[in-house]
Amino acid sequence: MMSGLLGKKIGMTNVFASDGQLVPVTVLQVGPCVVTQIKTEETDGYAALQLGFDEKPVERLNKPIAGHLKKASDKGFRVLREFREDSIEDIEAGATIGADMFSVGDKVTVTGISKGRGFQGTIKRHGFSRGPETHGNRNHRKPGSIGNSAWPAKVIKGKRMPGHKGVDKVTVKNLTIVDIKHDDNLILVKGAVPGFNTGVVEVRKTDVNK
Repeated sequence: MMSGLLGKKIGMTNVFASDGQLVPVTVLQVGPCVVTQIKTEETDGYAALQLGFDEKPVERLNKPIAGHLKKASDKGFRVLREFREDSIEDIEAGATIGADMFSVGDKVTVTGISKGRGFQGTIKRHGFSRGPETHGNRNHRKPGSIGNSAWPAKVIKGKRMPGHKGVDKVTVKNLTIVDIKHDDNLILVKGAVPGFNTGVVEVRKTDVNK
């Protein structure tokens, strides 16, 4: 039994639930993923499955990756990720896995890379307050004092300052699957997930017992 799959964020839309409420959902294409490698306790010290997603021409792969993938499949992939698994006895290298592993009502955890916002100030990056907008005031969006006096006479490491915002690994937990389109490997999850459209995401089943 697989615990998760690689996928792609398609976009957001709305659907009507059975009770008539309008539910905002994110459309994710999960799979088809191909098992490119099986790792076991005996050979690697842990049990995991390496999955390939988003096909890529084999001619555009470098020789080490092409040779690695040739052992399990005659296809090339743009994304390779590992998923730790408790049991992998029923899965073979080269197997294709899609949205069939999910069911409507399942809780999933989605991990992706957040949108890049470029260089931002402290107000947008950290939620600082503005300065007064009154006449004569020159501190509207400045961060304010950042240093100390004679000791330690330096800016403390970790100080919240202007800088690059976004492009962080973000995980959203316990999203509910509202609908599944098995023919297109699409799942509709309630709410928003990190990243831009066409961005790669990892979709894992949430263990409700934890």
